Amino acid sequence: MSVETILNILDRAHTGPFCTVHDWDAKIIPSKVKEKLKEHGVEKTCTPQDPINADDGLVDEYFKAGFELAVDVGMLCLDTERVVKVTDTELKEVIRNAPSELPMGEGRDKIRITHRRPEDRHPPIQTCPLGIVVSEDLFIPLVQAIAQYRIIDLLEGPSLETVYGRPIRSGTPYETLAGRVQASMHKEAVWRAGRPGMGFDEVITSPTVFGQFGGYGVPGGFDPKRHAALILSPSELKTSYTSLHKVVHAINCGGFIFSGTFVLIGGYAGPPEGAALVSVASNMLQFAVHQASYASSPIMDMRYMGNCGREAQWANSVAYQALSRNTHLLTGAVTNQVAGPCTSMILYESTVGMMNLSVSGVSISVGPRSAGGKYTNYISPLECKYVAEVFKGCAGMKRSDANEIAKAIIPKYGDKLRYPPKGKSFRECFDLETLKPTKEWRDIYLKVKKEVMDLGVPLEYP
Repeated sequence: MSVETILNILDRAHTGPFCTVHDWDAKIIPSKVKEKLKEHGVEKTCTPQDPINADDGLVDEYFKAGFELAVDVGMLCLDTERVVKVTDTELKEVIRNAPSELPMGEGRDKIRITHRRPEDRHPPIQTCPLGIVVSEDLFIPLVQAIAQYRIIDLLEGPSLETVYGRPIRSGTPYETLAGRVQASMHKEAVWRAGRPGMGFDEVITSPTVFGQFGGYGVPGGFDPKRHAALILSPSELKTSYTSLHKVVHAINCGGFIFSGTFVLIGGYAGPPEGAALVSVASNMLQFAVHQASYASSPIMDMRYMGNCGREAQWANSVAYQALSRNTHLLTGAVTNQVAGPCTSMILYESTVGMMNLSVSGVSISVGPRSAGGKYTNYISPLECKYVAEVFKGCAGMKRSDANEIAKAIIPKYGDKLRYPPKGKSFRECFDLETLKPTKEWRDIYLKVKKEVMDLGVPLEYP
């Protein structure tokens, strides 16, 4: 990370080609995506019947097309309506100089994120959970219960619903205070779990810049030497003053950056092929524009706001294999489940999604996003443990084998993606005194685990 680089990016955000947000979304992105798909002969290549790709030639072509898209289009700064352009030479240099491994945490809890290739035997890193909103009184016991599972490497969520009982209003001093309070609560929870050295991606309770200003790099806050500054930006291929403020703040603190955004099937990128292409370009541009140490551009399907269906799984497999085969970048991803805790469906979704990410060469995953992140307190530590088990357990699997397993599991939940079961809240499926799952939830977990193991998923039982 460097001041000179961010100054160049900021200059371009004020002097680059002018483009309205409307024209960017409705004209530039759709037309350029369609153009690149056609030029590289990858239109209508999605194979929903085979949700996990195993064609190296196809993903290599997507990488070439994605690189060209990144150079041709760049990223739009929403606040100035100027396009931040990156040249071919600059992008190649950014990719060449990006880290291929990164330490996080300290002591017994220190881990190392490493670049992985498709079918890589090296186990990936699991971060839990996404920023699902939880009640203030449940934050510490929930995080403690998640951290007690040592198979989980890092922490990101959950997000606080209130701070000292007050609603956290975006862009107000409540948010600034919440950033510092979340840091204290996270550190208290991991200390109680006996894992004080765990690394974090933070500040997740930061809808604007103020949460990060309040919690990252301040006395008593998240330590920039071992915790990543989390920078999330809007899709497709956009940045903003909020994101760039966070970049500068991370530089000021001497920290490092995890940058992420979603790409949407059915959005401005269009079909699964377009989403895969934009994901490739977006991942690379986050290293160039946001100076990411690791980055994430997972694909979601707007029809059900998840990504465990056939088309989204295919698109994610293509995008991440393109990056992991052709660069040494540290790529992050998200499996976005729509079913809630204490259901078989969330475990089936997790099995397919995490297996796919593992065999596609993803370095680090964040999740789960239980119940699609729609409900307060609908996250439990057991599905956090399960996603880590599958993600790590599938390292070294052949993509063709994973594809056959996915084809057997998706019919168990595919017709429920638009109307998934809500499941049960943390209070309802975990004992808050022992921090153990209820018998009902554990029985569901063991049943599904045995079932997917019989299909060939390499897990340990129980």
